Amino acid sequence: MSDKSAAVGAWEALFRAQVTIMRELTACFPTNEISFNEYDVLFNLSNQTDKRARIKDLTQHLLLTQPSISRLVDRLTAKGIVEKLSDPGDGRGIIVALTSLGSEVFRSTAVRHADAIARRVGGTLDRDELEQLMALCLKLRLGPKIADTPNEDRLCFPDDPSLPGDAASVPDEPVAAAESSEGVTAPVGVGS
Repeated sequence: MSDKSAAVGAWEALFRAQVTIMRELTACFPTNEISFNEYDVLFNLSNQTDKRARIKDLTQHLLLTQPSISRLVDRLTAKGIVEKLSDPGDGRGIIVALTSLGSEVFRSTAVRHADAIARRVGGTLDRDELEQLMALCLKLRLGPKIADTPNEDRLCFPDDPSLPGDAASVPDEPVAAAESSEGVTAPVGVGS
């Protein structure tokens, strides 16, 4: 098997495993109070030092468009789970902050969601395999950034020098994408 065939085969295996597991986790998502995508907004807010972030910054951590995130935030605001605040540094910007109810909803959901992840992933792989998987995924995630790669070595369209390399579009945080019942991809995480 060539290196190219092995790389494509590994990608296919990784992608199919991720989609399969995400479908299972989405199907058994532990609450009807919030959606899987709404949970991801709460997850990302809970990982911020002050439990708040600008909508603009959330787009870097979520696999959703800014208009989709704005709609999710509006729904969460209506439920009292987050609040929208004016951004003092940007007159048109909005800061989203977890409320105390939002923190409670997140914590109770995260515990049950983590249990489901542990059963599905930890029930399939042993400790050494889990650590190896984490190391390999980190290595893949931290691979060469497009902007730092010469044109001839670019992942996409290596022969088109007019295309900018946009390392800023690569999220800093690891995310696993899943297709929801609404056909939207969303990452998942479990806060500490």
